[in-house]
Amino acid sequence: MNQETKPYVIGLDLGGTNSVFGIVDKEGNIVAQTSVKTKGHGTVEQYVADCVEALNVIIAEVGGIDKINAMGIGAPNGNYYTGCIDFAPNLPWQEEHIPLARMFSDALGGLRVRMTNDANAAAMGEMIYGAAKGMKNFIMITLGTGVGSGIVINGQVVYGCDGMAGELGHVIVEKHKGRQCGCGRKGCLECYCSATGVARSAREIVSSSDVPTALREIPVDEIESKHVAIAAEKGDPIAKSIFEFTGRMLGEACANFAAFSSPEAFIFFGGLTKAGDLIMDPIRKAYDENVLKIYRGKAQMLVSKLDDAAAAVLGASALGWEE
Repeated sequence: MNQETKPYVIGLDLGGTNSVFGIVDKEGNIVAQTSVKTKGHGTVEQYVADCVEALNVIIAEVGGIDKINAMGIGAPNGNYYTGCIDFAPNLPWQEEHIPLARMFSDALGGLRVRMTNDANAAAMGEMIYGAAKGMKNFIMITLGTGVGSGIVINGQVVYGCDGMAGELGHVIVEKHKGRQCGCGRKGCLECYCSATGVARSAREIVSSSDVPTALREIPVDEIESKHVAIAAEKGDPIAKSIFEFTGRMLGEACANFAAFSSPEAFIFFGGLTKAGDLIMDPIRKAYDENVLKIYRGKAQMLVSKLDDAAAAVLGASALGWEE
């Protein structure tokens, strides 16, 4: 059967807490959805078995497995070339290389299954369904707990020699006195420009100074990025300065990223983008001030158009339409 007689794909957004499945049509409509807790299954084999049990219910709703063209998985440290999850620190299984794509394929009767990391999946979703539709050169940057990225050049996601290219969140931006990163190095962009990084900046200011700020009303260890955003929206100068600092670092980094791929756009996705102009204005300003003249005025700075709840599933499902 071709894609006309197999009109759906399955998308899996595999997160540290929940695994969300959607059956998606060619227009990007999620026609059926289910979820399974990622933890609590014991082994990865049992996890796959439990997922397929839940999946079979929604597959039946759309007419059975014969209506499914393929499946795509977006997962932390998902390797596009091998179909394995490599050294994922936030998932419950200890194996260094988990052949998850093959395991799902076997459990679903040989269905074609492809996998990539979650940021690359987000880039695929934007290219097929979202703000990058019609673009062939763009950089997707996800601003969540960490900073992820997916790089698209000439209409293709960049995977590199090993399937792991595009970790722009781990470009070092503060070399000498940089913050410790979870990757083991110091000064990575992720340490400053993620939701975690924003909270970290706020805690440092509150702990090391006596400047007045509404953030002092929150126990220092409980400050989160959302508290900073709320305070900034109310005009708190310290909270606003944190977003200025964060946006400046990200804008300067994007100016550097432009030098290797000359993108049509940078597309931002994730919780921090909810701060709107508080984060986007300083990104644009710093980018314009630092980008090489030959790239100036060429790249748009866009926020994802995809709904947060559906974006990750749509991104993963985009892999299922690849030939």
